[in-house]
Amino acid sequence: MQAHRSPAMVGGGGAGAVGPPSPATVPVRRRCEGTAMGAITLDLRPGNGVGPFTLGMPISDAFAQIEGQPTLYDVVHVKYFDEEPLKLDFVISFPDHGFHLRFDPWSQRLRLIEIYDVKRLQLRYAKSLIGGPSTLATFVAVYGLFGPTFPGIYDKERGIYTLFYPGLSFAFPIPSQYTNLFTNGEVADLPLEFPDGTTPVTCRVSIYDSSTDSKVGVGSLMDKAVVPALPAGSLYMEEVHAKLGEELLFTIGGQHIPFGASPQDVWTELGRPCGIHQKQVDQMVIHSASDPRPRTTLCGDYFYNYFSRGIDILFDGQTHRIKKFVLHTNFPGHSDFNSYMKCNFVIYDAEAEGTDQPGSIPKSSITPRTKWEQVKEILGDCGRAAIQTQGSMNNPFGSTFVYGYQNIAFEVVFN
Repeated sequence: MQAHRSPAMVGGGGAGAVGPPSPATVPVRRRCEGTAMGAITLDLRPGNGVGPFTLGMPISDAFAQIEGQPTLYDVVHVKYFDEEPLKLDFVISFPDHGFHLRFDPWSQRLRLIEIYDVKRLQLRYAKSLIGGPSTLATFVAVYGLFGPTFPGIYDKERGIYTLFYPGLSFAFPIPSQYTNLFTNGEVADLPLEFPDGTTPVTCRVSIYDSSTDSKVGVGSLMDKAVVPALPAGSLYMEEVHAKLGEELLFTIGGQHIPFGASPQDVWTELGRPCGIHQKQVDQMVIHSASDPRPRTTLCGDYFYNYFSRGIDILFDGQTHRIKKFVLHTNFPGHSDFNSYMKCNFVIYDAEAEGTDQPGSIPKSSITPRTKWEQVKEILGDCGRAAIQTQGSMNNPFGSTFVYGYQNIAFEVVFN
């Protein structure tokens, strides 16, 4: 049985659960189902993107584009490997339009765009159209539009010939009666025309980063697509060091946010929050024997939400001082998925061996890659978990489990 963590809740005192549960199964997002449209037309930018989707964009930006045009992208599927969410790509698929977006599971950034049904999507390049139901993407048409290029690669096992341009490739199926005309690997001849006078038609188009010399296509060639480098100064996936019971340290910007800091301190360091959320009831206070508050007391605590950093900060409603940080992993299947960008945290005990040098972190640190069994090896067994559920109507993915340690709690989903 695998276990995956969702938000890590770092607190200065007892453990507490914040936010909805974090399931990890394959979700399907549908909008206006049953309103399938004809082929749409999107601009093709080799090595850069298609339409509003740009290579390297975070998955949240892709969803923003989708949600901004719900009638255009009316049926959308989200797919991922629920047993090992960090092993395979996150995929956003558009079955009505024959293409999908592949996101690197660690950085959650777009690494590859694949058009798998060229008849369903028309591409515009240099004021010319190719693909869709009315303009067949034949080898002759592709070669005429994009011009000469180096010889392609023939995959004999799949019967596929792939033609490459910078940041762009076209795959063509070769009929079985003509496979003897090509040898496996790089071939000098271009299959412009078969002996019977026909020309092959594209079965797949791949758009990928052109900053490397990698040739990306079908099969194992698909894995060669890499995420473009982040622009200089980008804070996306900034490593955030969480010293248990002490502070958060942002390694690029250099900000320090300690427990006990005021809202003014946080504004000074991180800027205006994306949102402020009042916490009406503290559902975990009943488990704390040392808390003197009456069990029926309404909670005056409040959150600062920094969605672009994947962080929530909880302030005490009476002292107006930080009492808890919530660090989000943004795993798909969680009901908060796509509400937050991923927090690239590194959690460790400030007194642990290996932290005596500035900037150093111990080997026994916890990151979004750390599995639950590894967490228990580092921190020890914490006993039984509290079950968190919203019911199947609000969250069809099942319950999650909250495990509490001194100064930290983890919300875990078991597959």
